[in-house]
Amino acid sequence: MNEIHTHLTVCAAEARRVARGVRDDHLAAPSLCDGWTVRELANHLVLYTSHGLEHRALRTQLPEETVQRDFAGEDGWAEAYAAQLDRALAAWERPEAWEGDVDMGGSPVPAAEIAAMLVEELALHGWDLARSTGQDFTLPEATAVFLLDVVERYAEMYRRYEGFAAVVDVPDDAPALDRALAASGRNPKS
Repeated sequence: MNEIHTHLTVCAAEARRVARGVRDDHLAAPSLCDGWTVRELANHLVLYTSHGLEHRALRTQLPEETVQRDFAGEDGWAEAYAAQLDRALAAWERPEAWEGDVDMGGSPVPAAEIAAMLVEELALHGWDLARSTGQDFTLPEATAVFLLDVVERYAEMYRRYEGFAAVVDVPDDAPALDRALAASGRNPKS
């Protein structure tokens, strides 16, 4: 497989591990994401990084009932998330998943760029969930460097849509993951 699929797989493994570490008593607590509880953050992570990841590869729309689903309210949700991540990664193993564009609401985006943004989604929201529940989130340096590149390429666009906060200052020699988090408006020391 290609480099992006490798990074998707690495981030999925870490997000899967973090989800398994979320306890029921975490769910009602506030998350690091303004205005979201841990439950809402977990639901967002499950929806977009597993179901959304698969649907992007298949070029299909997320069904409305999936969009409205309370994943974290279901028994065994973390294991169901792990299984859905496996299905999504398998969908991206198909060579045709990487061909052409993916329709993003009328704007065609090359499939490889969609996959890169999904690496970002997995890593950043996986980190958010980890830190919101007292867990660590780690990535190998190669994946962190890839993430940093993606974050830097899309940071201004995400800020325009209030998906990222203002840049957080970190030293220039900070680890790549810390610099990616900071570029997305997250404080790596949170």
